[in-house]
Amino acid sequence: MRTILITGPGGSGRTTVAAATALEAAREGHRTLLLSADRTDTPGTALGTATGPVPTEVSAHLSAWRPDAAERFRQDLTAFQTRAVNVLDLLGAARLDAEEVTPLPGAEELSFLRALRDAALSERYDLLVVDLPPLPQALALLALPEELRRYLRRLLPPERQAARALRPVLGRLAGVPMPADWLYETAARWDVELAAVEAVLTDRNTAVRLVAEPGPAGADAVRTATLGLALRALRTESLIASRVLPETAPDSWLSALLAQQRKTLADWRESYDVHPVPHLGHDPHGPDDLAALAVPGVNPATTPVGWPVTDRLAEDGVLVWHLPLPGAIRDELDLVRRGDELLITAGPFRRIVALPSALRRCTVAGAGLRDGELRIRFAPDPGLWPAAGR
Repeated sequence: MRTILITGPGGSGRTTVAAATALEAAREGHRTLLLSADRTDTPGTALGTATGPVPTEVSAHLSAWRPDAAERFRQDLTAFQTRAVNVLDLLGAARLDAEEVTPLPGAEELSFLRALRDAALSERYDLLVVDLPPLPQALALLALPEELRRYLRRLLPPERQAARALRPVLGRLAGVPMPADWLYETAARWDVELAAVEAVLTDRNTAVRLVAEPGPAGADAVRTATLGLALRALRTESLIASRVLPETAPDSWLSALLAQQRKTLADWRESYDVHPVPHLGHDPHGPDDLAALAVPGVNPATTPVGWPVTDRLAEDGVLVWHLPLPGAIRDELDLVRRGDELLITAGPFRRIVALPSALRRCTVAGAGLRDGELRIRFAPDPGLWPAAGR
């Protein structure tokens, strides 16, 4: 299955473009699911068919789905209370009834990610079109699986389960039940679920389609989004320039706006695969309006984002790690090595990544930013790489 993640600034028309993309793919014969994070039925308005908490057939080869985060959260909390009943009873805690539960901050994001995973693993569809939240919420959402998995590994490392045989003894000595078994089992289950989501996001058949209205605000948003996506090694498939005015704008006010759009489009074409989408003069509604937008079909070719390591030992005595970071500014870059991990800060974004195995036996010898690529030099540590000096 191919997955297209669609996002853009708020008010850019990203949901309309997502609906048009899904409809175009369905017309080409691809079994397509439009998955939307919208709380209101904006996808249904664009498609002309109401959507809801279960996949709804919109047309031949096309279904749409807006998961109910509140209901999913109630189900998860009920299951958690059932598993933790001994601890809750010990603490004298009163269990929450499903009807009194409202989603906590972050619950909607986790629920949506699980829905994305379920849809991507389904064999019913050939293409998954994901209508993500606006930037920057979408970038935070895409970072969530990797960051949560890292927290789980730090707080509940799997190797601590080796002492499982001692827990009954410790429980008798302490006089209270030990929650470690169900706690580790829950953590392991969450790790598996998050790993499945992460696998979907990093799959070679997953790409991002950015949507923005050409102009100063749209240009700033696209520049920032490109850097955030690059730091996550996510590929930008295309840039959809929304609400582009016709070349013949009679009004002087529209002429000034058209000139602004022309300039932004020219700048974008130097770095992106740009597809202008016309302004229809009204909000698109129904299949005919979506077809009139003429959004591009999904490109079947994939170009995975790579962070390669090149061997420059013979020439310069170093290994070089290449990280494409288009839009990065030298003064806004920061690197911190912590054990086998590297903390990378690029503008407003930060990511902690594991070093490739060869670089774990090296020390950082320097870094430089050139042509939108961060190049980090690593020198072999003689104590860990005895052959380096020969």
